[in-house]
Amino acid sequence: MIPDEGGPRVEHPAQGPQGEKQYLRFSRLNRILHVVMIVSFMSLALTGMTLKFSYTAWAAILSRLLGGYETAGYIHRMAAVLMVMIFILHLNDLARRKRKEYGSWKALLTGPDTMLPTRGDLKDFAASMKWFLGRGPRPRYGRWTYWEKFDYFAVFWGICVIGSTGLMLWFPEFFTLLLPGWTINVATIIHSDEALLAVGFIFTVHFFNTHLRPEKFPMDIVVFTGRMPIGEFREDKPAEYESLVNAGKLEEHLVDSYPPIVIRTIRAFAWSALGLGFGIVVWIIYAMLFAYR
Repeated sequence: MIPDEGGPRVEHPAQGPQGEKQYLRFSRLNRILHVVMIVSFMSLALTGMTLKFSYTAWAAILSRLLGGYETAGYIHRMAAVLMVMIFILHLNDLARRKRKEYGSWKALLTGPDTMLPTRGDLKDFAASMKWFLGRGPRPRYGRWTYWEKFDYFAVFWGICVIGSTGLMLWFPEFFTLLLPGWTINVATIIHSDEALLAVGFIFTVHFFNTHLRPEKFPMDIVVFTGRMPIGEFREDKPAEYESLVNAGKLEEHLVDSYPPIVIRTIRAFAWSALGLGFGIVVWIIYAMLFAYR
């Protein structure tokens, strides 16, 4: 049963009462890909930052735990391959959804649930700034917010820039048959600095937007469970909620909640990722302030 509009308002995300139907926001494939991406990104961040700041004490200790710098390099490249595989699987899923749900790329890319930036995102951004300053109400966000779209396309940028330069560094002999030798030096700089930017962004801005906002603090596990309590859904994505209710389609997206043991397991994994991410940020700040070369 769908709670009526007069029901209690949710001020803090929760899993809701056991057995209560919840809104299914992410498919099983979306959740699996995100978990594998976390493992891949964490591996890339740990090994990459260890190599970048190899002259620091913490990098030396971490490299020994990983089996040495050479082993860290192997782990880094395998994690990169895994990241590219995730990206390809996601593109394949988009093509499948286009055929099954939308019929054409135009419908997928320009529909109400598009991931492309729209005028509505600009309006939401302006309204958010007013809301932050206490000059207006909270925007009525739809399925995707402007910061979620930014995070989404940041992956495309990372795969293109960091992935291509990493490939050049992995196979320099092949690429210098086609390009001048100095391009390897340029690729080294771009790969290193862009990776540092990506790690810093993910472990600060993305973590804040996802987990540390007041309405989500201390953690949002929706991307792992794929489910949102209906009250939270109504508060967090009011435009999408009302659209489904008005179309009479909300019931089609409701599923059973997970049992407590599953939620505890998910939280253990999520807290480990959060803790490791914040730890890497501290190590990077220390290296940049006190030991940078």
